[in-house]
Amino acid sequence: MQGKSAPSPETPIVMVGRIGRRRAIAHMNLAAAKAGLHLGQAVAHATALVPDLLLHDLDIDGDASALRRLALWAQRLYSPTVAADPPDGLVIDATGCAHLFGGEEKMLIDIRRRLETVGLTAKVAIADSWGGAHALARYTLRPIFVVPAGGLGRELTGLPVAALRLPPELVLALAKPGFDTIGELEATAKGPLAHRFGMEPIRRLDQAFGREREPIEPVFAPETLRVAKIFAEPIGAPETMARYLAELTVELCAALEAASLGAKAIDAWFYRVDNRIESARIGLSTPARDARRLAKLLCEKLETVDPGFGVDKMVLAAPSAEPLAYKQDDAQIAGSAVRAAADLSGLIDTLVARLGPQSVYRLTSADSDIPERSVRKAPAIDRPAGFSWPVDWPRPTRFFPHPEPIETVALLPDQPPASFTWRGMRRRVRRADGPERVFGEWWKADAELARSRDYFQVEDDTGERYWIYRDGDGEDPSSGSQRWFMAGVFG
Repeated sequence: MQGKSAPSPETPIVMVGRIGRRRAIAHMNLAAAKAGLHLGQAVAHATALVPDLLLHDLDIDGDASALRRLALWAQRLYSPTVAADPPDGLVIDATGCAHLFGGEEKMLIDIRRRLETVGLTAKVAIADSWGGAHALARYTLRPIFVVPAGGLGRELTGLPVAALRLPPELVLALAKPGFDTIGELEATAKGPLAHRFGMEPIRRLDQAFGREREPIEPVFAPETLRVAKIFAEPIGAPETMARYLAELTVELCAALEAASLGAKAIDAWFYRVDNRIESARIGLSTPARDARRLAKLLCEKLETVDPGFGVDKMVLAAPSAEPLAYKQDDAQIAGSAVRAAADLSGLIDTLVARLGPQSVYRLTSADSDIPERSVRKAPAIDRPAGFSWPVDWPRPTRFFPHPEPIETVALLPDQPPASFTWRGMRRRVRRADGPERVFGEWWKADAELARSRDYFQVEDDTGERYWIYRDGDGEDPSSGSQRWFMAGVFG
C-alpha cells in the first residue's frame, strides 16, 4: 500500500513477468492499455512506446497465496467446490448453491458486495462451463453476467480469441491468419486448425462451449481435516454410495475426535469417471462428531448427487471445525435428578438438511417502533429471547409481514371505523379499543419525520378480533396516506 505516494490513475503501470526467457507484460492498468500496450508485449518494446511507463515485478508466490486465501473464503460462504483460477480469478461450482442466496444473479451481487467491502473490484459471470464463465467475466463490460440456458454459444461468439485461456504467443499466432474472435475460430474446420496450431485451441473451444468437461479440483486449507477413498471399480448404486459414505464419516469423526474438534460443516465430493465432480454440503448448528447422526444427514444429500457412469473417488472434509465440549445431560445432586435443557441441535440439523437453512429459524424481537419491523429472524439454535412489545397493547397472534389494504367507513378522524371490507367481505365493528399511536422512525429516514399510525383492536359481529391501523393521524396529509390497513388477526 503506497497511500498518498501512489501514482495517479492516469499513470501507465504494468506488472512484469516472464514468457520463456524474455520479460513481458503480465498485467496492466487502464492507462497502459489506452497508451497502446498489450499483454505479452516485451518490456523493451513497451518502454520505447511509453517512456513514462512504471514497471513492477510480479510476486508470483505472493499472488498465488492471496488467491488461495480468497478461494478458501469463497468456499466457506458459497460452495464446497471452489478453486483458484490464476492469475486473478476464482472458479465456483454454484450447482445447488445459488438458490440459497435467492438465485444466481443475487448470488453474484452478494459476491461483488462482499469483495467491495475489502476494497476488491470484481466482475462475475455464471455460465454452463468454466471456460465460458472465465471468458465472460474478463472480456465483457458487464460487471454481472448470467448466461441463460442454451445461450452460452451466442454470448461467446463475439469475444476475442484471448478469452479462451490460450498462451499469449498462440493468440498472436492465431491473429496472423485473421482469427480475431471465438466465433471465427469455432467456424473453422478443426482438422486444418489442429494441423497448423496443435490441439490446444480445439481443446479450449470444447471446454468453453461445454463440450468437454473440466473438473474443478477444490481448494483445501492445510488445517482442514479430510478423508478419502479410491475405488478399484466405479460405484453408482445409491445403497453402495451410502455404505461407503458412512464408512468415510466414521473415519472423519475419528480424526475430529483425535483433534478434540467438532465439525460445523462437512463437504462431500464425488469424483466421476467422466472428469466431473459432484458435491454436497451439510451445515451443523453446533459442533458435532457423532458418526451415526452425520452419516444420516450426508446420505440424505445423495438424492442431489448424480453419479453418472460411476464414482471412482470420494472425499469428505470438515472445512469448519471448532473445539467440542461435551455436556452432561443428567446429574444427580443431593439425591435429586437435575435434567439439562433438551438438545435440539440434531432436530435442527435434520430440518435444515431437508428444508434448507432459509426455512428453519427462530423469531425474536428487534428494536423498532414499527410493528412489522419489530420481529427478526434468528438462528434456530439461539436461546429463546423475550419480546419487547408493549404490555398495555397486546399484539395479534397472526401478524402479517405486509399489511393488507382495507376499505372503511369511519365517522370521525380519531375514532375507529364503523365497518370495513377486507378480502371482499364487509364486516361491521361491534367493539374497538384504541388508538395506539406509533410514530415514524425519524432517526432512520427523513421521510418518516412526520409519519404516524393509529392502531385499533376491533371486534366484528361474529366475534372475530382484528388489528387495523390508519396510515396517518386522520387530518395532516404529511403524516401519511390516511388509508386503512389490516395488520393482523387475534386468535
